Amino acid sequence: MFGKMKRVLIGKPMKSTELDAEKLGKWKALAILSSDALSSVAYGTEQILLVLIAAGFAALWYSVPISLAVLGLLVILIFSYRQTIFAYPTGGGAYIVAKDNLGTTPSLIAGGSLLVDYILTVAVSSSAGTDAITSAFPALHDYSVIIALVMILFLTIMNLRGVTESASVLALPIYLFIFSIAILIISGGIKYFTGGVHAAAPEFGNTLSHVSLFLLLKAFSSGCSALTGVEAVSNAIPNFKQPAEKNAAGTLMLMGCILGAMFIGITLLAFAYGVKPDPKATVISQIAESTFGRGTMYFIIQGVTALILFLAANTAYSAFPLLSFMMAKDKYMPHAFMVRGDRLGFSNGIIFLSVMSALLVVGFKGNTESLIPLYAVGVFIPFTLSQLGMMIRWIKVKPKGWGVKLLVNTIGMLTTLSITLIFIFTKFTQTWFIFIFLPLVVYVFMRIHRHYCNIADELRINIAEEKPIPKGNTIVIPVAGITRVVMNTISYAKTMSDNVVALYIGFDDEAIRKMERKWEEWNPGVRLVVVKSRYRSIMGPLKKFIDTVEWKTAETDHITILIPQFITKHWWQNVLHNQTSFMIRAYLINYKDVIVTTVPYHLHR
Repeated sequence: MFGKMKRVLIGKPMKSTELDAEKLGKWKALAILSSDALSSVAYGTEQILLVLIAAGFAALWYSVPISLAVLGLLVILIFSYRQTIFAYPTGGGAYIVAKDNLGTTPSLIAGGSLLVDYILTVAVSSSAGTDAITSAFPALHDYSVIIALVMILFLTIMNLRGVTESASVLALPIYLFIFSIAILIISGGIKYFTGGVHAAAPEFGNTLSHVSLFLLLKAFSSGCSALTGVEAVSNAIPNFKQPAEKNAAGTLMLMGCILGAMFIGITLLAFAYGVKPDPKATVISQIAESTFGRGTMYFIIQGVTALILFLAANTAYSAFPLLSFMMAKDKYMPHAFMVRGDRLGFSNGIIFLSVMSALLVVGFKGNTESLIPLYAVGVFIPFTLSQLGMMIRWIKVKPKGWGVKLLVNTIGMLTTLSITLIFIFTKFTQTWFIFIFLPLVVYVFMRIHRHYCNIADELRINIAEEKPIPKGNTIVIPVAGITRVVMNTISYAKTMSDNVVALYIGFDDEAIRKMERKWEEWNPGVRLVVVKSRYRSIMGPLKKFIDTVEWKTAETDHITILIPQFITKHWWQNVLHNQTSFMIRAYLINYKDVIVTTVPYHLHR
């Protein structure tokens, strides 16, 4: 039943040879990998206005120069990451760059920051998409958590179905969003210049004495949240069709142009329309209502905005599994993240990302706005480390034209470092947790790495000197009576060794006498050892008996415990039987130098 449901939801398994068919071209990749960056248009301007409104309505004009500064930073980042793509065409972004040029700890900080950021991306995006829906339909506000969780489940299923299929389905709403915002900006601009706007805009250039540098820096750092997701293309280069690096670089440049145009367009319209932050209506909602009224076009824009905010999470679904694969390959994450699923995606990474983000949505009750500063800091730390790593690379390698490349990355590093510090100082009450959490994440990575190294050292052998040592085999079969299950186990045991012992643990003298009499009558050719348990325990007497056997035979024999177990025809029938065989196996599996094996007997009734 589970298998059939899995096939319906995820599809038929794909052959490993079909992996190349799962690669993305520029247009599909733009939809999949830029959804996070493009979606920030829906809340980037709003984050700036939320800070500026503290100084009064007249201060909102500062949103325009602040947005231009954010746009300048976007240009720097796009050119910086374009250089990273060609320098490291295998993908991995900041993690690989830091690992190659800065060392282990900086690379783990970059990798950990990005992994946490992708989890926050899914939580924040699904919650922001829910806010867009509840802005249009306030009656749904009480169901915001459920709506967010349903969308996370939808994205999980889509990504488990494979990269190409999810790209084909999700590309339409992404491009519909771009088209809708373009119509909104053009229509809003025409309406403004033709005198159709009646809202009072704040006076441009009006100097306010109570607007401090601290407030402006805080607003600027808030606006920089619009740049999250820019690094995703450099992380996911292996997902591109050949030539992968050229296609990735082209996608990155196209994304930068679209993002910059939409972000500055929405900011200018918000200023021109005199839009103020409203907890019940987003900035885009107010602009669309002022431009088109609450007609069909308004609801279309709200619908596609909600979709893009939901689908922003899809960038994380593309980048998180790839980054976790690379870190697992380096032994810093569990090896389970290296396994490809039925549809050739890294299924364990997809499922882990969904579970963690769903827990955040539930924990914050769908109101994840307080996570945005943490989310942005988590992006700008890898930004900074990536730029610094590239600077060191150009100095070491000195390729042709390295001076210009070094200059680009130096400007990028100084800018992103400044933004990171601004975030930390202006929003310390919301970002202090990262100083505890990131070191903890790095510590966990190092413990995982140490575990894998220790295991490898312990399992490694010298093939020139170390050979298998042949031993005998002493087999112990715990029995509760004489049944077909026990007969099946004894038959199997006698194919492996002549030294087979059946162990019966009795609770009273009458039961013991009865078992000995029946065993002698049956005479299966195996010696029966009887132990009386005074406290009705099976584990204690079993352990003592195994200790005795081990003491006598460990040097010459392997010790094997064969556990008879019957398998019921239906899963629910297991509830009707005690689980002694499971308990014995769980108890003995950690027993050193003892082999524990279950011998199943399948029931047919």
